[in-house]
Amino acid sequence: MRDGSKHYVGGAWVEPLEPAVLEVVNPATEETFANVVLGGPKDVNRAVEAARRAFPDYAERTKEERLALLNRVIAEYEARADDIAHTISREMGAPITLATTAQAPMGLIQLKNTVAVLEELEPRRRRGASILLKEPIGVCGFITPWNWPMNQILCKVAPALAAGCTMVLKPSERTPLSALILADAIDAAGVPAGVFNLVNGDGDGVGEPLARHLDVDMISITGSTRAGIAVARAAAATVKRVTQELGGKSANIILPDADLEDAVTHGVQKCFGNAGQSCTSPRRMFVTRAQHDEALEIAARVAASTTLGDPANPETTMGPVANQVQFDRVQSLIQTGIDEGAVLVCGGVGRPDGLDTGFFVKPTVFGGVRNDMTIAREEIFGPVLAVIPYEDEHDAIDMANDSRYGLSGCVYSGSLDHAIAVASKLRTGQVHLNGASADFTAPFGGYKQSGNGREWGPEGLDEFLETKALMGVPS
Repeated sequence: MRDGSKHYVGGAWVEPLEPAVLEVVNPATEETFANVVLGGPKDVNRAVEAARRAFPDYAERTKEERLALLNRVIAEYEARADDIAHTISREMGAPITLATTAQAPMGLIQLKNTVAVLEELEPRRRRGASILLKEPIGVCGFITPWNWPMNQILCKVAPALAAGCTMVLKPSERTPLSALILADAIDAAGVPAGVFNLVNGDGDGVGEPLARHLDVDMISITGSTRAGIAVARAAAATVKRVTQELGGKSANIILPDADLEDAVTHGVQKCFGNAGQSCTSPRRMFVTRAQHDEALEIAARVAASTTLGDPANPETTMGPVANQVQFDRVQSLIQTGIDEGAVLVCGGVGRPDGLDTGFFVKPTVFGGVRNDMTIAREEIFGPVLAVIPYEDEHDAIDMANDSRYGLSGCVYSGSLDHAIAVASKLRTGQVHLNGASADFTAPFGGYKQSGNGREWGPEGLDEFLETKALMGVPS
């Protein structure tokens, strides 16, 4: 685990100019296990200046040079993957099995997929009497969250490196140490000085100054819709490109021709994965009114099979939520569900039996939920499922779309064609059919207040490129 007292700027570890010490708390024990030093606007200015100085040279690097660089980063990341996984587990409470099989590997997936996309990139092509050029957008600012730290950092950093951009990263102050290990890997890979810079800090001290900085050409944030709005406002005065991957309240439509046992089981597991702290979690499960009671019985059995406890124990399947703020918010929303008349099938307020320390939340299932209830409207970043009965297929689609969010979704059916037909009517950026896992070669992003722009795949790389047309070049 790396010392958190310095930032990485201009190819070197440097002392913060506006230091403020923050304790890093293990959410399973509520104990401080490390300190990190946050920066401020002066630290942002220094990092942006380093990125701006490095941009002209790095932008001229050939595709082959950037591919070689990314492959060196991959090798250095692989050498640190175990350290990254254990650090993430302590920072945000992911069970060690999840951290080693998903949290850390997802960063590696982003790197490798970016290499594949870059290999296929055509930076120069002809259209009519013009030559079209794809060029790096410039200096990028990245604001990333704590729930999937390596995935969310590297789905920005990797394509930016591939495109020829330079960057300043503000990782979440909740998970700063894993980001510092990544910076070590990038340094060891020989990324040129100033191309990648890391400044630890909070939203007010570092995020907002980074978003409004005149010399930042693009800002990309993954976080809450509230944070995305604040970043967009800060960025507006400089008319920079803004991409946002924000909140979600994903719908899971289980059609009557689906295998109910399999669909509900998988849907509950997806909702509770990572302690419910994934923006794509299918938090609203729609079942026919005739199947509602049976679905609740299945969901309760699945919830009861969850093994909560010490994230360091390989047998644990669900750890705590990441911090006190999350715990308090989830508890409040569970109580709101009860107060508004939803049927508490299992779980509820308070810590699970035998877990008096740590930010542990009972796996909670509500039945008889109306789509206008708070627990069906608000994003609950915790293991809380709302089961909503519907009358017919059109009713399910209408309720699924009746949300200010549109990030992800699920459809289950005994017929793939039927599932596709329903999925095509959902106003959301991606839909998982019959339990399909994430496809990291496909674009990822949302409709409505779930954000704009896309990550992953060719579309993710394209966000970091400008298109220039050279006209008057006859063939």
